[in-house]
Amino acid sequence: MIEFGTGGRYPRKLARMIAVSTLLAVGAFLVSTSLAPAQMMGNGRHMHGADGMGHDERTMPGLRGLDATPEESAELGVMFRNFETLSRKVTNLPDGIRTVTSSSDEEVMANLVSHVTGMINRVEEGRDPQIMIQSPTLDIFFVRGDAIHSEIEVTDEGIVVVQTSKDPEIVAALQKHAGEVSDMAARGMQAVHEMMMKRAGN
Repeated sequence: MIEFGTGGRYPRKLARMIAVSTLLAVGAFLVSTSLAPAQMMGNGRHMHGADGMGHDERTMPGLRGLDATPEESAELGVMFRNFETLSRKVTNLPDGIRTVTSSSDEEVMANLVSHVTGMINRVEEGRDPQIMIQSPTLDIFFVRGDAIHSEIEVTDEGIVVVQTSKDPEIVAALQKHAGEVSDMAARGMQAVHEMMMKRAGN
């Protein structure tokens, strides 16, 4: 179940941008490796994208998904290209997490809010976007989304998300995923590259 709250300067400043972005997309800021080794190699050798994994820094094909809209993938692209504008704070709770994520750029912030609300909606509906670089940590959320209680509020701090569950496995996954997102917010596609290489056993 999602609960929404509002407050602070962001709702007034971003209302129009968020409304447009939300209509266009219902999205995901998350990472992983469902790529097979063959997909990560080109002509028997590594493809040279910005992250060394064949991810074109401009088009970012790894952000596409089997059930993701072009707008959702574009939202992710905006955030990855502008990750330096992001700041994030995570608090692990006994039964979940509290995260505060913001951007110093209004356009990035609007994409972030649209992405977060869209992804949480997808979890509630069990609609996995299957983004190419999506983290397997997310899998349990789409199977047991009804066991997650989510509260979202946009404040002066940024977008505040509290997610809790009575299921210990989900709590562990929420906390692990929060760490993955923080790493991506701090290091962008470099964090994706390292996670994918680690999972591929390289």
